[in-house]
Amino acid sequence: MAAALLLCSAAALAQPRYCNPLPMPMGQGGNASGDVTVLEEGGKYYMYCTGGGAWVSDDLLNWEFHQVQGVPVAPDIAKYKGKFYLSGNTDNLYVADNPLGPFEDLGKFKNTGPVEQGWNGGFDTKIFVDDDGQPYLFWPGRGISGIYGVKLNPDDLTEFMGTPVHLFGFNPMHAWERYGEKNEYPGVAWIEGPWVIKRNGVYYLEYSASGTQWKTYAEGYYTATSPLGPYTYAANNPLLRKTEGLVTGTAHGSIVQAPDGEWWQFYTIVLSNPPGGRRIGMDRVHFDEDGLMSVTVTDSPQPAPGVKADPDKLPSIPVTINKMQAMNALSKVSSEQEGFPAAYAVDDFSGTLWRPSADDAQPQLTIELSPATRFDVVQIFKVDGMRIMFGSGARRGFGGRGGALPVYKFRLETSMDGEKFSTVLDCTGNDVARDTFYEDFAPVRARFVRLTITDWPKTQPLGVIDFTVFGRADGWQPASVATPTFTNLPLDSEYQRSR
Repeated sequence: MAAALLLCSAAALAQPRYCNPLPMPMGQGGNASGDVTVLEEGGKYYMYCTGGGAWVSDDLLNWEFHQVQGVPVAPDIAKYKGKFYLSGNTDNLYVADNPLGPFEDLGKFKNTGPVEQGWNGGFDTKIFVDDDGQPYLFWPGRGISGIYGVKLNPDDLTEFMGTPVHLFGFNPMHAWERYGEKNEYPGVAWIEGPWVIKRNGVYYLEYSASGTQWKTYAEGYYTATSPLGPYTYAANNPLLRKTEGLVTGTAHGSIVQAPDGEWWQFYTIVLSNPPGGRRIGMDRVHFDEDGLMSVTVTDSPQPAPGVKADPDKLPSIPVTINKMQAMNALSKVSSEQEGFPAAYAVDDFSGTLWRPSADDAQPQLTIELSPATRFDVVQIFKVDGMRIMFGSGARRGFGGRGGALPVYKFRLETSMDGEKFSTVLDCTGNDVARDTFYEDFAPVRARFVRLTITDWPKTQPLGVIDFTVFGRADGWQPASVATPTFTNLPLDSEYQRSR
């Protein structure tokens, strides 16, 4: 059974964009809650995550959820000789003729080497098949042990060929690998999540540290000219690391190549509030002339896969952050519970949320985009996108979801005077279960934006972790009190182009 994506009613941009966290649909028995693996097969992309199920996409942008039985925690899927092998945090290996199963249990991995080194059961396993057809298994030894690898028997992928090789371990000199929100534990780490790609004869082995409970969770990589090393620590590590804003704790993911040759990094996002769980992100991978790999983690709208950025167009940025309580703001809210003020919806922080009153039938939040003193000009913006993250405060992240699915319905309007509003985004007919949304719409000039939530699952309290509208400056209106010095200021050429 597949859950298809029903787009909200809006005039879409000519060039589609994505925004992290990704707005992944949910279904019974599955949610996209981290430890993400993406496989390309036959022009389609298949995503598997902790939380069960699978997602399928034609473009790495729009995903459908499919029920798949038996997906383990931290799943990995690999194609070998026309079949698909599923492993993860399990001692067993599973096989199917189709990426979506059904999968057959092949039994436990078997270490046939003379010395049992590094293998203490299946954990974050990764099967990599080299160009010559030789399969390999990679896994972490848990804790500070680091990453191991071994050849697999081409005729039986459950069987090790030879002794596992210790590829590298925790290095306390790599400060980003250490435990803690400030990486303050010099002797403690959790190395996990190996993933391997090959490019221009070089093997890139990425891995995660310091642990999925921290916002300092990050991704690094080593390189080698042979699958089992020796591996060299990359000079530009960490590959992924972000500790502020909505997209934090970026690690444990996978890299996939699109048809246009671009590489894409998928990764886990660790939210600030532990009950909030985890989400999924993706960003472009870049390689420089020396082969160094880099990824810029983003949390604002970006050109979708296959779309090239226009160098002459200014990017869209958040225009609502902290404008609920800014000086002289005309922002307002229909209701809020004590301890969960509306300002938390626009604070650019995933550890807080706005919770309307339980009897508020259609909670509404109005944000003035240009709070200012009476001596300042009134800034006008051209807005073109919106992200919203819902959350009740209940745990979401590990394991499948039972019971009612989270279907949210809402509407976004804009106004120049705060009185007359026009709808730019209508999601009141949404029937897809998601707790994160990103939607583009045709650019419109606005001084006010208004969010109205029209329906939501009544089994848990309604909460809004984030409400962000994106756009850019687009002129001004006069200040209440004239400021002659302002008229003498030169206009910035880049600003002029944005008008």
